[in-house]
Amino acid sequence: MTGLIARWRERLPVSSSTPVITLGEGGTPLVRADRLARAAGLPEGSIHLKIEGANPTGSFKDRGMTLAISKALEAGSTGVLCASTGNTSASAAAYAARAGLRCVVFLPKGKVAAGKLSQAVMHGAEIVEVSGNFDQALAMAVESAKSCGFVLVNSSNPFRIEGQKTAAFEIVEQLGRAPDNQFMPVGNAGNITAHWKGYQECGVAPRMFGWQAAGAAPLVKGKPVANPATVATAIRIGRPVSWAQALLARDESGGAIDSVTDSEILAAYRLLAREEGIFCEPSSAASVAGLLKLAKSRQAPQGTSVCVLTGHGLKDPGITSRYTPKIRRVKAGRSVKL
Repeated sequence: MTGLIARWRERLPVSSSTPVITLGEGGTPLVRADRLARAAGLPEGSIHLKIEGANPTGSFKDRGMTLAISKALEAGSTGVLCASTGNTSASAAAYAARAGLRCVVFLPKGKVAAGKLSQAVMHGAEIVEVSGNFDQALAMAVESAKSCGFVLVNSSNPFRIEGQKTAAFEIVEQLGRAPDNQFMPVGNAGNITAHWKGYQECGVAPRMFGWQAAGAAPLVKGKPVANPATVATAIRIGRPVSWAQALLARDESGGAIDSVTDSEILAAYRLLAREEGIFCEPSSAASVAGLLKLAKSRQAPQGTSVCVLTGHGLKDPGITSRYTPKIRRVKAGRSVKL
C-alpha cells in the first residue's frame, strides 16, 4: 500500500528510521466541473474540484495525520490527543489505531456531526466531551498534552502542515501546471497555510481565496468570534490556530479571505450533488459558494480555478434531512409509468 509519505518522501521531514503509518491517503481526484463553470458564467474547463473526501477517513485531515502519527511513533510517544469539530478526531483515531497508540479526543458537546463521531467511536478513541465550543476544547487539549506527555495532533503540529502541503503538489501534477486561483474553506486555517506552503515549494503562486462561514468568520471580522455558529460544522471555529499564516498566504498570493452565508453554502452543497454528482460536506461547499458569490457580483477571477472540497458528504448525514425527496409508493408487481 502506497501513501503520500512514500510518494513525496524527498519533500517531507522523514528519514529511513521513521515508521510510516499509512492508510493509502493522498492521490485524490481532480475533477473538471463544467456545469459549475456555466453556473458561474465562466468558460468550460476553467474550474476543477479537488475531492479530498476520497481520502481513507473521508477528509483532507488524513494527509497531515499520516505524518503526525508516524512522527509521534518515531518519537516514542504512547498516545496522541486532539480537539476536534469531527474530522480531525476521526482521522486521529484511525491512524492511532493503525499505529497501536492511545487516542484521546476532546469534542465540543452536541457540535460534532454524527458521521464523524461514529468514526472516532469505532476506531476506539477515548472521548472527552466538553461543555463549550471548539476553541475551549482545544485549550483543554493543549493543557492535557503538556501534563500527560501525549503528542497533540491538531494543525498546530508542524507535521500536519507538512503532510497537507502535498495536496498542492498533486494539483500541480494533475493540472500539468499551477492553477491561477484556488478556493477553499477556512476554519482553523491550517489547510490554506499548508497549500500555500506546498505551492511555494513548487515555485508557483496561485491566488488563494479562503472562505469562512458568516457566523464563524474571525479572519474576516479581524477579531475572535466568541460563539461561532454555522451549519458548516467543520469550520465552526472562532479563534483559528493558523490565523497569522492564513493572512500571510492571502497577502503573499494576492488573494482574499471572505465569508459566505449558510444559505449560500447549502445552495452550493446542493448544486454540487445535483449538477456535478459530487457529495461533499457543507463546510467543503464554502469554497464553491465563495466562487459563486464572486461570480454573481462579476468579480470572479479569470483563468483556471481549483475548488478544494475538504470532506465527504456522509460525514454530516443530518443535513440531508433538510431536503425532502419525492417518493412514489406503488404495490409490488405493478408497472410504473415514468
